Amino acid sequence: MDFDTYYSVVALYAEYASALDDRRWDAWPEFFVDDCVYKVQPRENYDRGFPLATLSFESKDMLKDRIYGATETIFHEPYYQRHVVGLPKIGKIDAQHIESQANYSVFRTRSDGVSTVYNVGRYIDVIRRGPQGLKFQSRLCIFDTEMIPNSLIYPI
Repeated sequence: MDFDTYYSVVALYAEYASALDDRRWDAWPEFFVDDCVYKVQPRENYDRGFPLATLSFESKDMLKDRIYGATETIFHEPYYQRHVVGLPKIGKIDAQHIESQANYSVFRTRSDGVSTVYNVGRYIDVIRRGPQGLKFQSRLCIFDTEMIPNSLIYPI
């Protein structure tokens, strides 16, 4: 693996986290290819090969629908997220794809409270190379606990 490829993956992860932390919701689907897969799944289900996921989307249009729902139709107490993403571990690389994993933690802050750990786990990604740069073909957010406090509204 060359430095430019590794740096490009690190930059993709950093830009992704920054967009979510800055509440640039319309930018989130643009990190994915049109025929993407995005899942948020408990580790227990993933490890056992069970398909049940907390969230499961199979296209960029489904991601756009989720953002619309989260920002326009769901009533909830607003909160901020802050992502801390570890350095990626690159797996298989070919001319069109990069397989990568990275640990993450997401902290949540409500306006009337202190910051708390909201979600911790790992990203398991297949990244597609294309004319517009690197995009997620598949992003699995495998969280370590069996429960998420309250509800999962914003992307991980």
